[in-house]
Amino acid sequence: MTQKKALVTPKAIHAIIGMAIMFLFPLLPISLPEVTPLGMKIIGIFLGTLYLWTTVEPVWSSLACIFMVGISGYGPMNQVLQTAFGSPVIIQMFFLMIVMNCLVYNRLTMYIGRFFLTLPINNGRPWVFTAMLMIGSMLMAAFVGPFAPIFLFWPVVYDIFDEIGIKKGEAYPTLMLILIVIGTLIGFPVPPYSGNGLALISNYSTITENMGNKIVLNNASYLTLALIWGFSSILVIVLFCKFILRPDVSKLKNLDVESLKKHPLPPLTPNQKFMAVTFVIYIACMLLPSVVPDLGIMKFLSANSYGLAIGYTAILCCVSFDPDEHQPIMPFGKVAGNFAWGTFFLCTAATLLGGVLTNESTGIAKFLSSVLNPIFSGMSLTVFYIALLAITLVLTNLCNSLVIGMLIQPVIASFCLANGINSSPITALIIIFVLATASITPSASPFAAMIHGNKEWLASGQIYKYTTMIALIEIVMAVVVGLPVAMALFH
Repeated sequence: MTQKKALVTPKAIHAIIGMAIMFLFPLLPISLPEVTPLGMKIIGIFLGTLYLWTTVEPVWSSLACIFMVGISGYGPMNQVLQTAFGSPVIIQMFFLMIVMNCLVYNRLTMYIGRFFLTLPINNGRPWVFTAMLMIGSMLMAAFVGPFAPIFLFWPVVYDIFDEIGIKKGEAYPTLMLILIVIGTLIGFPVPPYSGNGLALISNYSTITENMGNKIVLNNASYLTLALIWGFSSILVIVLFCKFILRPDVSKLKNLDVESLKKHPLPPLTPNQKFMAVTFVIYIACMLLPSVVPDLGIMKFLSANSYGLAIGYTAILCCVSFDPDEHQPIMPFGKVAGNFAWGTFFLCTAATLLGGVLTNESTGIAKFLSSVLNPIFSGMSLTVFYIALLAITLVLTNLCNSLVIGMLIQPVIASFCLANGINSSPITALIIIFVLATASITPSASPFAAMIHGNKEWLASGQIYKYTTMIALIEIVMAVVVGLPVAMALFH
């Protein structure tokens, strides 16, 4: 007897609930101080979108969010669409994601990963090997692609574990697989010119502009802060695992990195060499204007920074050093075939919502100020920063980290503006922290979902235990290292 399929799936139920929140929230008999009728509609759209992002896939929920803003009365639909898809930040993000895909398509990730795995210093040193994998994951996530290190390193360590007799369920393989994702998360917010980091940096600029005092974070200072906090956090996490958790690593002491070269990679092709060299040049063009802004060429690069990714994509699409097939370095159709549409549309909708939520016509920013300023006004600056980091850590592990980052930013802007405080240091740190620490629950980030999805190697109880410990280390490092460095860089 065949079992009948349910007519209404759980996802359909979640979709109905999310859309109902968007439509019905403004009709509730509640009144929020300072919030206008339009603001109530926008809050409903925000809450409904947040629910949908947490329960269903991000593409259609993000599109529904943009459409709902368009019909809310916030502005003409044409204006809303132009704000959402015509933003230079979103255009830059789109083409840079294509470029990142091209790195993967040209298999440069394989060479980078092999470099970190086969460093001679790893021989007979299990915790150096662990640190190198975490550092490699961080740098690859920062400068190559956010998911590349997980897809690359997990299969490799599976083979290593099998070869040296480490079994599933043991403490070290559980830790190592989690630490690769932690390293990836630490690297995820590092680049200020792409991804969710760029989305939050741009969002804060929009929020502060709406409040009458536009603040633009310096890219070089942001990158320096992210790298210093990231490297120091990895060091302390590895030391914690070695001296406090102390899993059995005796079998790894016999690991010979030469054995990892038994399947050698072919020499780099001319196409791969051109891609590698020009990508480094592109990154330099994005960052150097923040370091030496007064040079003539730097002024030119800064003025055209949002369009550099388009020009670079055009070059990769037309240049070929393939003597046989004459295939361009970036065959656009093939490279775009694996495009992360979910990430792109989520960032697009989130960036739109950030500006809409804090627009003066909604009254939401004034409402947040009236509620939160009395709470924070009696606090010293240090206590405020620590409280904000603690709240961020809890919230970012309950739902999508990008959304929580957007939610926290008006609070920072309102408090700092009201008290005449330079908001750049804590804003930069919070952007890095909110994205890097979303590791505990599956809903926190796609990276956390991948940890919880690895049922074959990882048990839920172990995941929650280790990720919670690591998150606590990260908040301590944010206070001890992140805050002083941020204050020194953003003065």
